[in-house]
Amino acid sequence: MKFSVEKNVSNNPTNFEGGLDSRKVGQNRRALGVINQNLVVEGRPYPCVVNKRALSERNNVCEKKQADPVHRPITRRFAAKIASTKTSNAEGTTKKSNLANSSSNGFGDFIFVDDEHKPVEDQPVPMALEQTEPMHSESDRMEEVEMEDIMEEPVMDIDTPDANDPLAVAEYIEDLYSYYRKVESTGCVSPNYMAQQFDINERMRAILVDWLIEVHDKFDLMHETLFLTVNLIDRFLEKQSVVRKKLQLVGLVAMLLACKYEEVSVPVVGDLILISDRAYTRKEVLEMEKVMVNALKFNISVPTAYVFMRRFLKAAQADRKLELLAFFLIELSLVEYAMLKFPPSQLAAAAVYTAQCTMYGVKQWSKTCEWHTNYSEDQLLECSSLMVDFHKKAGTGKLTGAHRKYGTSKFSYTAKCEPASFLLENES
Repeated sequence: MKFSVEKNVSNNPTNFEGGLDSRKVGQNRRALGVINQNLVVEGRPYPCVVNKRALSERNNVCEKKQADPVHRPITRRFAAKIASTKTSNAEGTTKKSNLANSSSNGFGDFIFVDDEHKPVEDQPVPMALEQTEPMHSESDRMEEVEMEDIMEEPVMDIDTPDANDPLAVAEYIEDLYSYYRKVESTGCVSPNYMAQQFDINERMRAILVDWLIEVHDKFDLMHETLFLTVNLIDRFLEKQSVVRKKLQLVGLVAMLLACKYEEVSVPVVGDLILISDRAYTRKEVLEMEKVMVNALKFNISVPTAYVFMRRFLKAAQADRKLELLAFFLIELSLVEYAMLKFPPSQLAAAAVYTAQCTMYGVKQWSKTCEWHTNYSEDQLLECSSLMVDFHKKAGTGKLTGAHRKYGTSKFSYTAKCEPASFLLENES
């Protein structure tokens, strides 16, 4: 569909000097645009908006458009489709030419309407400027929802910041902890080993460990020394029957061996005898040391819960307060014989998880923690609920060594934190 208009246009839309296509008269055509003749810049017609509007009837001039549920400009393709439909419907009928009709403006079926004085709401919107809302199908919306569900919390790389620290051994730290997990079972004991002891019981073991926590604090020893001490006691008692009066001696010798392995400055034997209120002689201490290392076959180096605690606290991006709270909870667990059923790595992970829940008041276990600990939140709930129960009872009863230790300014009064009781409610 073509029509041509000369560039020199007068102000009257009915007086064009330019000619139209020779086929314009007597054919069923539709005017697709409005050419504004009133705006002229430097003798040239101002670019105007083309109103692509089809007449509903052949001889109905300037008739208003019928209501359309979708108000949008008619594109050339859509106008051509309408024209072809109308033409096919009009075939077989006689074509009437009414050029003298009063409604005609001299241009046949082409009606040029000046929209300059029309209301703003009736003005056509240019196709290039019309804003159309994107059509989203139900499948597109479902894909968006599925993509949101697929996006998970990323696992952080906790070793890259320590790449330049030779003590962090970032190059093979993952291999190191993979080895620890494989061999941690060699340092574990049976949770029922006390059944073979004829003169001691679980309560006596708890009293011994609670006392050693206070001794460890008085000597200002390293954390790993305490964990290795308790591990040596349990491993020795699993292999050797001990009478009641020698149980404290076993604890002192285990601490002496742990200090020789972990500490730079080892307490002398005389200090250990003094702190035991001279209950044993130097000779008894040295003899028990020989018995213990032979019973353990000199296998002192085992991964304890402390080894895993350092790694898991790093994965949790723990600050000083969270670190102290985690150590407080796990030291409470050292006293309890019932916690021997959990491997050291699970104890450490549960302590970090429980500390986070205690501090933040909600369950918190990130994907990074789950990745580096190899424990999901569900796997930690049993151990964590026991720790919360120990925390609630820490200040009462006779075994309050850990509570007194962490209730001082040295440990930022960590023991005064309220326990995460909601973990017990969820467990019940």
